[in-house]
Amino acid sequence: MDRLPSTVQAKGYQAPYERAFDEFAVFALWYLTRLDDPTPEDALVVARALRREGNMDARRLAEEIEQECHAPH
Repeated sequence: MDRLPSTVQAKGYQAPYERAFDEFAVFALWYLTRLDDPTPEDALVVARALRREGNMDARRLAEEIEQECHAPH
């Protein structure tokens, strides 16, 4: 069974952050650098870029990132 380290599991914003770069890097995040270990603040920068530069799917993903960053951990 492949389990992620607990530090990665605790970061609920990590998966949508990665998905943002996988799906929207070319047209919405072209000017940002993908980080291996982003902080919540880094993830929120990506969410703002998705809202500003992206389409409706990107905006939905931005909402998911924002919710995860503001969720109590």
